[in-house]
Amino acid sequence: MRSLATGDHPGIEVIVVDDGSTDGTAEIVEALGLPNVKVIRKPNGGKASALNAGLSSARHEIVVMVDGDTIFEPGTVRRLVQPFADPSVGAVAGNVKVGNRHSLVARWQHIEYVIGFNLDRRLYETLRCMPTVPGAIGAFRRRALVSAAGMRGSRPATDPARDGGQAADGGAPRVMSDDTLAEDTDITMSMLRAGWRVVYEEGARAWTEAPETLAELWKQRYRWSYGTMQAMWKHRHALVEKGPLGRFGLPFLALFSVALPLLAPVIDLLALYGLLFLGWTETVIAWTGMLALQAGTAAIAFRLDRESHRPLWVLPLQQFAYRQLMYLVLIQSVVTALTGARLRWQKMHRTGQAEVASRA
Repeated sequence: MRSLATGDHPGIEVIVVDDGSTDGTAEIVEALGLPNVKVIRKPNGGKASALNAGLSSARHEIVVMVDGDTIFEPGTVRRLVQPFADPSVGAVAGNVKVGNRHSLVARWQHIEYVIGFNLDRRLYETLRCMPTVPGAIGAFRRRALVSAAGMRGSRPATDPARDGGQAADGGAPRVMSDDTLAEDTDITMSMLRAGWRVVYEEGARAWTEAPETLAELWKQRYRWSYGTMQAMWKHRHALVEKGPLGRFGLPFLALFSVALPLLAPVIDLLALYGLLFLGWTETVIAWTGMLALQAGTAAIAFRLDRESHRPLWVLPLQQFAYRQLMYLVLIQSVVTALTGARLRWQKMHRTGQAEVASRA
């Protein structure tokens, strides 16, 4: 809250939605006594419901969404809204950084965020097919949100138990849908299909709290992976429509987020087979070559993001636990999707340890 209140963009309105929280969120925010802050209390209805309640109360055309465990830099909002000078831009994705880098698990995620998320977003922006504006930091044009929601046929937000008893824009379609666990990916894909541009602003940085245990990481990534698959299936008709989502976005997601990661166990099994039956020298040389390729990519990504290269020393260790965890999560997500099971939102334990890290 203080990071938002001390930002250098004038005239902002901050809306905090207490979605039936058990940690006294509303009371804590009100006790801070910060200016231009409005608190909405509502029964628990899920993240999409909370976002709809906030959107229905927002007075401005540009809306910035931020998670409760995320800290903004002073210039983040100002940089985030600048691309809206182009009337074709409907949403802007910010640069998410890991703010708690003390544990090994968190350091691994820091590397992943820089390489796997922010480097990917540069590619997606070039192809104009950005599939996700992250929930931790994203800005939206209200008109684009409503048009995207109307295109997909979302029902009005009129249920008091779900959306705080208020309908966005006086009865406009319910903007954020809860029929996937990745509401950020869902709405972004809807905006692309509606013809809006979605861009990436690397200078708009936000520092978020990453899971610090493997168990918490598993729960988070299971939800992310399954939710992304839900959104891909929901928007599968984009493949036969005109637009960058069908030409590039969905095929790239299917290839790089599902198909290729599913081959990772095969690579590990081949490496193990090579060590046991083909001689360790050739296998180690091949593995070292793959690691060198990853390290080179990581070095480029860290340089583009103006990050210190020191965390990359844990990259070799990442190959022996983190990578296996990620493809096991993906396998579980695929099995869940194929069996038609319904995965519920799983709350992550927060410690409040996220901070703006030094670039030294």
